[in-house]
Amino acid sequence: MLHTKIIDTEKAKIQISNAEKFIASSKFGASIFFTGTVRDFNENKKVTGMTYDSHDAMVIKSFKEIYEETEQKLNIKDKAVYIEHVKGYVKLGEMSIIIAVACKHRDQAYVLSRYIIEEIKKRSPIWKKEHYENEDSKWLKGNPINNEKI
Repeated sequence: MLHTKIIDTEKAKIQISNAEKFIASSKFGASIFFTGTVRDFNENKKVTGMTYDSHDAMVIKSFKEIYEETEQKLNIKDKAVYIEHVKGYVKLGEMSIIIAVACKHRDQAYVLSRYIIEEIKKRSPIWKKEHYENEDSKWLKGNPINNEKI
């Protein structure tokens, strides 16, 4: 069970309640909610906000591919996954992504959630532009946490 969506920040915001409803099921014993938010400092610069851009169709395709490969790579068959990412300007502290997962067991939920965010960072065509206090801005390079296999 999978839900994926790109949210245009001029029209809507990510709602955790939508993710909660989607993954709710008595057949799952564990749920994990990961949210990414815009933080106020990066590389010794005061950040005032972030603009995200994406190739929407390719992003959704990558989300689906990541979901589909988890059965074989992680051996997690029964699961619910909800992924939404924003496109547009996001203020400090606001969510840019939510990944909600539900599985039978907690270890599966932790592994699945971590795998999904790491693969999105590596593979999904999403770009971010930081805006700084001095009114400068900069498009950032992709930056996965590490190259370890999960």
